[in-house]
Amino acid sequence: MASVTYDHVVKKFGDNLVLKDINIHVEDKEFLVLVGPSGCGKSTALRCLAGLEEITGGKILIGDREVSNVAPKDRDIAMVFQSYALYPHMSVYDNMAFGLKLRKTPKADIDRRVNEAAKILDISHLLKRKPKQLSGGQRQRVAVGRAIVREPKVFLFDEPLSNLDAKLRVETRAQISKLHQRLQTTFIYVTHDQVEAMTMATRIAVMKDGILQQLDSPQNLYDRPDNVFVAGFIGSPAMNFFDAKLTQSNGKLHVDAGAFNVEIPEGKAGLYRAHAGKAVVFGIRPEDLNDPQFAPSGVQQALVEAQVEVTEMMGSEVFIYLNTGNKNYVGRVDPRTQARIGHKVQIGFNMDNMHLFEKESERAIR
Repeated sequence: MASVTYDHVVKKFGDNLVLKDINIHVEDKEFLVLVGPSGCGKSTALRCLAGLEEITGGKILIGDREVSNVAPKDRDIAMVFQSYALYPHMSVYDNMAFGLKLRKTPKADIDRRVNEAAKILDISHLLKRKPKQLSGGQRQRVAVGRAIVREPKVFLFDEPLSNLDAKLRVETRAQISKLHQRLQTTFIYVTHDQVEAMTMATRIAVMKDGILQQLDSPQNLYDRPDNVFVAGFIGSPAMNFFDAKLTQSNGKLHVDAGAFNVEIPEGKAGLYRAHAGKAVVFGIRPEDLNDPQFAPSGVQQALVEAQVEVTEMMGSEVFIYLNTGNKNYVGRVDPRTQARIGHKVQIGFNMDNMHLFEKESERAIR
């Protein structure tokens, strides 16, 4: 087992700077997820760790050993790709055993490792089948099994669930989480899906344009995003943002968004008073917008009038798409709401969970 360290890692493709001074330390046995939009550098960071891309600057360590110039086969890692990359003419057993045979591993050891991995992944009954006889989820488990038999220090996953349907994605991500608990090995996982990241990770590294935006636990990323990008990327539906100005009147601090003006609770006002008179970005999550009739008790609500433009019934909740002063935003409200398309309604903003960001830098105001 081993930790992983990105120490001031830089990667260029020609003049294109893809990774910009990346510093990440992954603890031994941790499940780290690299998440971000397409083109943010997350897969490149993983490929640099695997040795499939040569870094331009900095260094990468696995444990205490620098591996920046070590061949991929000697890094003691195993990688699972988006494409299953199984040999179609080989059985499941032979696909899983292939890498071990190349390494001249004793036959008895190969047999033990393949059967143990198959048992962990519940594919023992598939070992004699060919890949074309398997479903997409079963093929992905074979690809994971091929990595497990290597018994590496670090497992790398590059968007392994992208080719699966929605139901299988949920099932397979639960299996990967169980696998991590069982193997007690370092996992580094790349995805663009923030739901996958939130449900699986010990910590999440959020990336944008080759820059690490924030590295923290899923809950801290959700509760205390460092900037507008992280706040908008983590959470589904995304956080609502409003350009606003902080105003002060009679000792009270208000967020003036033009179309509405809401008071900041006294308990939070002290955090923001130094920014009174300045332009800010006001953020509030859809789950912190309530139908006032069904708001949780003890919530400090600021009421805002809105027009309902679309409703989406989800069973346990309703997504309502709202408009106030030509500004569109979304709420996630109690399914008992009577709000319907075309209605003018009062929406309760839970100001206890509001966020404020500096207008220019987009950094969170703490």
